[in-house]
Parts: sequence; structure tokens; C-alpha cells
Amino acid sequence: MRAVVLHSVVPVRAEASESSEQLTQLLFAETVEILEQKPRWMRIKNDADGQTGWVDFKMITPLSDAEAAQMAKADKTARIKMPVTFALSENNGQTIPLTAGTVLPDYKDGRFSVLGVNFRVDALMVAPQPLEMNAENLMNTARFFLNIPYLWGGKNALGMDCSGFTQIIHSLFGHHLLRNASEQATQGMPVKSIQDALAGDLAFFDHHDGKISHVGLILDNSRIIHCSGRVKVEKLDECGIFSQEPHVSSTKKGGDYTHHLVSIRRY
Repeated sequence: MRAVVLHSVVPVRAEASESSEQLTQLLFAETVEILEQKPRWMRIKNDADGQTGWVDFKMITPLSDAEAAQMAKADKTARIKMPVTFALSENNGQTIPLTAGTVLPDYKDGRFSVLGVNFRVDALMVAPQPLEMNAENLMNTARFFLNIPYLWGGKNALGMDCSGFTQIIHSLFGHHLLRNASEQATQGMPVKSIQDALAGDLAFFDHHDGKISHVGLILDNSRIIHCSGRVKVEKLDECGIFSQEPHVSSTKKGGDYTHHLVSIRRY
């Protein structure tokens, strides 16, 4: 059985409890497979990236077989490209906030449809086709996400984690990344060194223990944009991320390395 998300953002938790850890989030119009049901809760698998977890049953809408088939065949090319915008329902006149990366099924000329409900959205907020990956497009897109705060399991304009940020940005360029940094590190092709890196490559980091714990988007061979505390641009070299943030500079004059570079991947 499948279901669809008709809310802006839905938390996915490790256990069937509102106090349980948030693992990730679902965005409007994403579909899921229902794996298990409990009173008030459903364990789901996100069709987009395969992540599993528990959601409040009130926050997803079960689909009939015909509706699931309709959602599966809908054109899902277009996505919201700005951190947040609003869609207007032509059925009841109500608005719903939509966050970056949200798929707009069967989008055309500022309109899209979900299960027979028609919506209007500002076309300037939409990437109707995947963007071309280059340094200019990447920075022009990612700069609008600067200073979004870090939130474990988050992937929306009010809070993101490091891999949520990279997943959303890459989705605007037509790349379907898995959810967590360690999973994203298994995708794409390896890049030998910083000198060989291109804008949009992902850099992966650990704490000198071999376990991938962080990921960021390379802007060029000396800068990275990543979410650590907030989305920000910092220096990058063969050793890792060099931060000059006040809390780092205060412990070591001029700044220090905060993340150890392990690998670089291209998608």
C-alpha cells in the first residue's frame, strides 16, 4: 500500500513516538510505501530515496491502487528551486508553503496538479527542468540557502542537516542522492584530488576515525558550502575544512580545521 504527503514537511522518526529522534523529512507530493501500521503511526519507505521510519498517520494520505498509479506516472521533473514559496489551491483558495526540492507533478506554466487538485505557483520559484551543473548556476542557487540553521534530519528552509542540504541542492540539478552522508559517499564517481574537483562535487569528511560524518558541496578548489551550525561557505584544502568562525578562532588563533577530508565524489 502507498501514501502521499499533502503537508509541506512531515517528520520521519526512528520510533513510533513524537519524542523519538527525527531521521529525515518528507516533502509535499512525495510518495511512500507503507511497511507497517500501529495505532496512530505508520512505518514508511520513501519512494524517492529509500529512507524508512515512522510517521504520524494523520500526516500522510493513503492512496488507492488507481491513485498510486496516477502519482507514479505523473511528470516529476519540475521542482521548487527557492528555499520557500507558496502554492495556491484552485479548488478552495487556500495556500500551502512549499520548500526547495519539492516536486511539482505535471507542472506547466505555473500550474501543477496532485490527485485532481490544481495549484498555482510563481513560475520564478520553479526549476521546470534540471539546472545545468556549473559554478555559476551552483552558486546562484546555493546562495539563497546561506544561514539556514542546522537541524538533525532536516531538509527544508527552516532547518537542514549536511546531507539534507546536499540532497536538496543536487535534486535541482537532476541528481537523485540518497539521504545520509555515508550513503551519498557510495554514489557517483571518485575524484582524485581537490585540484581535480569541479563545482558540485561532494566532499566527504570524518573525525579521523574512517566513518563518514559530514558532507558539503565544492564550489571550487578552495571553497566549500556546507551545513554545520548553519549553511555557510568556508575554506577547503587537502586536509579538510578550515574554519575562521569566532568559536574556532577563539581556541586557536586564526582558525582551525573542523572536518577531515576523506574523499570527493562526482555525480
